[in-house]
Amino acid sequence: MDRVYNFSAGPSMLPLEVLEKAQAELLCYGDSGMSVMEMSHRTPEFEEILHSAEDSLRKLMNIPSNYKVLFLQGGASTQFAAVPMNLLSEHKCADYIVSGQFSKKASMEAKKYGDIAIAASSAGATPTFSTIPETKRADFRPDADYVHICFNNTIYGTKFHYIPDTGNIPLVADMSSCIVSEPVDVSKFGLIYAGAQKNVAPAGVTIVIVRNDLIGNARPDTPAMLDYKLMAENDSMYNTPPCWCIYMAKLVFDWILSIGGLEEMKRRNEKKASLLYDYLDSQTYYAAPVDKKCRSMMNVVFVTGDAELDKKFAKEAAEAGLKNLKGHRSVGGMRASIYNAMPYEGVEKLVEFMKEFALKNPKIGE
Repeated sequence: MDRVYNFSAGPSMLPLEVLEKAQAELLCYGDSGMSVMEMSHRTPEFEEILHSAEDSLRKLMNIPSNYKVLFLQGGASTQFAAVPMNLLSEHKCADYIVSGQFSKKASMEAKKYGDIAIAASSAGATPTFSTIPETKRADFRPDADYVHICFNNTIYGTKFHYIPDTGNIPLVADMSSCIVSEPVDVSKFGLIYAGAQKNVAPAGVTIVIVRNDLIGNARPDTPAMLDYKLMAENDSMYNTPPCWCIYMAKLVFDWILSIGGLEEMKRRNEKKASLLYDYLDSQTYYAAPVDKKCRSMMNVVFVTGDAELDKKFAKEAAEAGLKNLKGHRSVGGMRASIYNAMPYEGVEKLVEFMKEFALKNPKIGE
């Protein structure tokens, strides 16, 4: 069977070159005589994989030396608790910008551990969360231990078009759906975390990039598995790490470096997103219900305005080899997640299908 174009929001497509290399090494990695999936994390072979993955990510994102890189388990949602447990140190308060479902969930989890304020929210936008709230320095409490944002909103198809000015307050960003899709100045953030299953690897590993001065202040009742200091001291191997996922992440980092790094990745991603958004802006059959200046480059949401037509679209698209275009259950419509591994040809096929569907399924009254 031919491979399909998988527009899933995650787990998502992986680069074909990466899959082929993993396939070639599946039964035997190097001279080890075993698969990475069988390998003890205490072997020299896996330690080389782990350190190589970190080195490649540091090079890719130009991560400063005063930041630790951790490969953890539990998904990004576990970081909703880990962040406040580690960073609510001096004043026990933090500010959250709520721009979608995941930043809302993060704020609700953090409220279990301290004084959490919503500094700004786009929940009241029409449609809800269809834009990114604008903030200024004065919107944040001067005694906040950190400010939290979700940089790209997978469900609603929005992305921060600016980095909030938080002054000396550490900025924490959930970058699960946009990490390594374009260059980002890591030094502007105190902590970045990301589930890997969208742009980096199969589900199972979470990347945490944290500035050294933010490590070591965890509250006493923080579980060992959520303590950044303990994880950093043990090179992410306090317990058995997600070995296969880290290996796959290393292959993806190396692939991005091989094509020209994040500048080239951004160029490719912008080209794909422009193709789809330009078509959406050129016609009236589909609508893209997102503030144009806040459009995501990774997740493109659109609707026909008719729930039954939307359902038919997703079904017939899947039959045409364009899989997982159904929008999130909370918003409906369609969502095309065009992460790093989605080829330009996949977006071309989608636009062609959209045009044909519109011709074959005229709306009543049009």
